[in-house]
Amino acid sequence: MVQNTSLRRSVLVVDDEAMVREVVCAYLDREGFSTFEAIDGEAALACVAEREPDLIVLDVMLPKLDGYSVITELRKHTQVPVILLTARAEEVDRVLGLELGADDYVVKPFSPRELAARVRSVLRRTNATEHTTKNLEFDGLIIDGRTREVIVEGDRVDMPPMEFDLLMYLASSPRQVFSRSQLLDQVWGSSTDWQDPSTVTVHVRRLRQKIERDADAPDRIQTVWGRGYRFKP
Repeated sequence: MVQNTSLRRSVLVVDDEAMVREVVCAYLDREGFSTFEAIDGEAALACVAEREPDLIVLDVMLPKLDGYSVITELRKHTQVPVILLTARAEEVDRVLGLELGADDYVVKPFSPRELAARVRSVLRRTNATEHTTKNLEFDGLIIDGRTREVIVEGDRVDMPPMEFDLLMYLASSPRQVFSRSQLLDQVWGSSTDWQDPSTVTVHVRRLRQKIERDADAPDRIQTVWGRGYRFKP
């Protein structure tokens, strides 16, 4: 039986290597996703403007506009989940992508099976949180699970999906301490077997810059040394 394509989650695959696009799209199509392609950064932005996908698989090394520039432009007007493909294994390169607003990353060479697992994980988490009606209110901070909006001191703050989900998860259990491994498992839907715990550190730092009165002396998202993080209302 042919699956109704209107019910399939769409994934934009952006890579200048035809073989990579072919392999990734073929595997994701087989896994039940609807895929379309872009060969460079400018084409990727045009595709998103015409038809916003449910998720973007974005190579870092692209002609015209590299992946970092693409995600910077995307985050000006959309919070669509982004998984970066990078040939750079150095932590500084991975952290840069996360700092710019990527939700996850995969280091080349990668297995299509692992990439598909990452795609499913990000979309499953996003889909689960999109339908929550939980509304959390603290002193000067509102987290609206229905609209996925965060209001800080009366001003709306834009957040990529992963940042919002991390904040909602921590704030839903005030004062409870979570290790980075626990957060990877519960928020990212992955383990440290194939995810760098520094991913959590980067997202916490980004959250502090957005919701704390002083990011260098955080009151809301606190570090419990040797154990992890907790949200203090």
